[in-house]
Amino acid sequence: MALLGVPRVVAHDLGPPPQAVNAVLVFVPVAVWIAVALRKRVPSPLVTLLAVGLVYGVLLGAVHQVLWTHSFAGGAPELGGNLAGTLSPAAEDLVLRGASMVSSLFTGALVGLISGLVALGLSRALHRK
Repeated sequence: MALLGVPRVVAHDLGPPPQAVNAVLVFVPVAVWIAVALRKRVPSPLVTLLAVGLVYGVLLGAVHQVLWTHSFAGGAPELGGNLAGTLSPAAEDLVLRGASMVSSLFTGALVGLISGLVALGLSRALHRK
């Protein structure tokens, strides 16, 4: 299910898609995650979708790494402020790519957590006895 989010990441990194297309690529995968969790009546939608979100975060980070040079074709990002010029270009690239990976994992976990909470609430509302 996490793979459903990859087209949006690719589209974003290759150049922003039209707003309507982006909205579909953002919301449809999460809606599918929730629908599948409800349809399959998973015992713990929160844990299940958090796990899906974490896998999505790994995929998000991996795609960003693969498309890094394309995304920053005008020049790679650089550290600024007090850190500007303090690291070698290789170390700076490693720091920025690492931060991108951490950010991707956090984003995936957050999307998974929110979708899991929605699925949990809907599951409880739909399956009350």
